[in-house]
Amino acid sequence: MTIITVNAPKGRLGLEQRRELAETLTDAVLLPEVGQSAPAARVGFQVHFVERERDMMAIGGRLLADAGPDLDVMVIDIAVMDAAWQSDVRAEVIERVLAALAEACGLEEPSPTWWVNFRVIEEGSWGSSGGVLSILPLLESGVFTKERVEAVRAALGA
Repeated sequence: MTIITVNAPKGRLGLEQRRELAETLTDAVLLPEVGQSAPAARVGFQVHFVERERDMMAIGGRLLADAGPDLDVMVIDIAVMDAAWQSDVRAEVIERVLAALAEACGLEEPSPTWWVNFRVIEEGSWGSSGGVLSILPLLESGVFTKERVEAVRAALGA
């Protein structure tokens, strides 16, 4: 289970960009998380696009509305279930997310004012389907590679 929230100024991302990002941002996290392209795992990923007026976002102590139209600011929040998220795996996800955003926005490289937060929700703190979920039963679903199953079990001491 993963939630990717893209916070951007209103109008920054058009419909076609959001369509592209819904898929590419899902893949940016799914592939490192489960270790393979697994269509059955896609239902466990949500991407939310939140638009904010330029007078509701600031950087460097100035509202975007006052800073001029060229300032390109986005914050992407990634919330994942507790698993094997070593620093190299988190770095891979962050780099893949920023690359997907640059591609969708037609840029050669991500803007330095696009920031990504990667949050791991600890075991026992994710709820759905009327209760608390654990990643452990999901390991038996067949979507995770053997290597990722072993890494997650080791990380959680299971």
